[in-house]
Amino acid sequence: MQQSKHGSAGAARGCCRLRLVDFEGHENHVSHETQGLSDGRLVVRRGKPFKLTLLFHGRTWSLYSQRLELQVYLGNLSQRFPVQFSGDQLNPHSWRATTPPGNQHPEGVTVHVCSPALSPVGQYRLSLHVETPRLRRTYRLGTFVLLCNPWLPDDPVYMPLDVHLQEYVRNDYGMLFTGSHTNVAKRPWSFGQYEPGVLEACLKLLDVSPEHLSDADKDYTSRGDPVYLSRVACAMVNCNDDRGVLEGRWEGGYQAGVKPTDWSGSADILRRWASSGCSPVRYGQCWVFASVLCTVMRVLGIPSRVVTVFNAAHDTDGNTAVEEFYTSTGKKLNLSKDSIWNFHVWVECWMRRLDLSPEFDGWQVVDPTPQETSAGRFRSGPCPVAAIQQRCLLASFDTAFLYASVDADVVRVIVRHGREVGRTVDTDSVGRLICTKSVSSDRPENLTQFYKGGKRLQQANPVGTMSRATMKMKTGLFVKKTFSSNFSDSAGPSCWSLTEDAAGEMAPSLDVSLRVDGGGPLLGQSIRLCVTITNRSSSPRALIAYVDAQMKEYNSNPQESFWKTHQAAHVQPHEVLTLRPAILYSEYEWVLSAEDIVNVAVVVKDMQTSERALAAQEISVNAPEISIQVDGGSSIHMNKGHTAHVAFTNPFISPLSGAVLSVEGSGLLQGQEVVRLAFLEPGRKMEKTVSILATTPGTKLLVATLTHGNGSKVVSRSFHKVSVTAA
Repeated sequence: MQQSKHGSAGAARGCCRLRLVDFEGHENHVSHETQGLSDGRLVVRRGKPFKLTLLFHGRTWSLYSQRLELQVYLGNLSQRFPVQFSGDQLNPHSWRATTPPGNQHPEGVTVHVCSPALSPVGQYRLSLHVETPRLRRTYRLGTFVLLCNPWLPDDPVYMPLDVHLQEYVRNDYGMLFTGSHTNVAKRPWSFGQYEPGVLEACLKLLDVSPEHLSDADKDYTSRGDPVYLSRVACAMVNCNDDRGVLEGRWEGGYQAGVKPTDWSGSADILRRWASSGCSPVRYGQCWVFASVLCTVMRVLGIPSRVVTVFNAAHDTDGNTAVEEFYTSTGKKLNLSKDSIWNFHVWVECWMRRLDLSPEFDGWQVVDPTPQETSAGRFRSGPCPVAAIQQRCLLASFDTAFLYASVDADVVRVIVRHGREVGRTVDTDSVGRLICTKSVSSDRPENLTQFYKGGKRLQQANPVGTMSRATMKMKTGLFVKKTFSSNFSDSAGPSCWSLTEDAAGEMAPSLDVSLRVDGGGPLLGQSIRLCVTITNRSSSPRALIAYVDAQMKEYNSNPQESFWKTHQAAHVQPHEVLTLRPAILYSEYEWVLSAEDIVNVAVVVKDMQTSERALAAQEISVNAPEISIQVDGGSSIHMNKGHTAHVAFTNPFISPLSGAVLSVEGSGLLQGQEVVRLAFLEPGRKMEKTVSILATTPGTKLLVATLTHGNGSKVVSRSFHKVSVTAA
């Protein structure tokens, strides 16, 4: 309850004076599903009435003798509207206020205030005008925050099922998926929308955007549209062309900031950005950008989820194809500007697309990772998932680029002495798996069918539906290209030209496939490969198989080879031959760490005909687990101390030098708890006991990390979910 501030437009006599205004915070927050978003201000949702109680001094209050008007302000914009009886005819498309029957009493009145369903999102100021035929008083009542309303059918972000609202709006905890499509790894994330300061940071993000700074009135007016909100927020999560939240880094050191893999929640990132005067937080990569955007959108009231695309293409030239080049011994070359990311993470937001036809309503891709620009800003979307599935590449926004991310062709070329000696076109590997966290579960939900392989539109579509063949012709997939590099394969030239007629298509009589035995390899164990060669011809063949392994980042081409082998083989007509090479732990011990990815390729050459076949596979390496246990279980009470036990046992055949076990948890620990050992011998355990105390409810994460070599190598990283309830 607040005492009002006021200015008078006339004498006090004859006009009741406002004494107190009660924003009925608890009742409104429960009614509007905004509990926990802010302790110090009223947060409500558009299109739904919220309650105010006005108490006056002195004279007996009567709505019949004293006219009340409310006025809302958003920046320089304002709207004034009378307080009316609940039975009056009201315009649902404008602000309105009513007095419910039986809620008047001698000292005051209860007022229900309701905004239109498409009202702009933001922080509003509220004033009260009290008038009689002779006098008028004006009172500044305070501020409130207005958000989108996914519970309201008239709101474009309406989501009908409560179980989905719980998952995609209320839930402050998520599960991200990384690694590879053959070895999916889980990474918990705390969205943290109920953490102190997060709501304020999200509102500031809108207020420092270039759109707002260039024309605040236009920006405020546009904020009623979730398409506009998502485009502004998407661009503001990265700092490439504005005062955005995160600075990305994919190579080099991270000494000037936080390594992207060290983040486990959005709240710390958003608070650091807001408290630093909007200086970018260092550093982010795709899953960090996406998770922070998901937090912002859930705070604003737009249902959102984080989605992982495995084998995501980055098509720089817009031809919906990605070219890859390999030597004749299986080494992948860094010759193409295009790339395939082992995984890429973006956001889907739920909304009706009032700017498009109804078939494009529903989930929309919004990607804040700064890859390409859209209307001059680094962002992508919102793009309807349905437009990607139906290949409607002209639908707004950025559909062609996002379509290529999930469905581009991969053209793999083998080169020797600067000439093409083999080629395959893979139409299946990009977008092999697309998934998100399941509703009410940490398991992945497979979304691939909603992006790929669905029913294609048969009729002409106003936004342009293209077949794969039409896209290839329009984008010039089979055109002559010249490539420059520093590579020399067997004394080949450093600058050379490849054309389609340099070599024929791959011999269809020789097939090769590559996989890893036993799923994803565990760090410390041998990586056992399985190469399968099929001779589809009627002649025996003398072959040589070259296998090459390169470490790579998830979003870039691989580094130098760290392991290679070759093996002669003979295969009879129509025979299937299996080779089982292995990369021993001693051969990769000083190269790979936990969370690293290996590019393995095999080139099989027919010694008589010189025909070649190629297969490639990217492998993510699993880490040994760190044990995290909380006394009394993983459901704890606020403001009550608990103890957590963290332990790691060295599973390797060699000691770990400079071993460091660190524990942190936003909302549970102040800072980082660390224990160090000069050497951790094989089979020995390293332990740390920490005291945790939660001051806010919700889902929190304890994160334990084991490094060695003075922090240069990550051996393991484990997460533990803690549910905090009010005492």
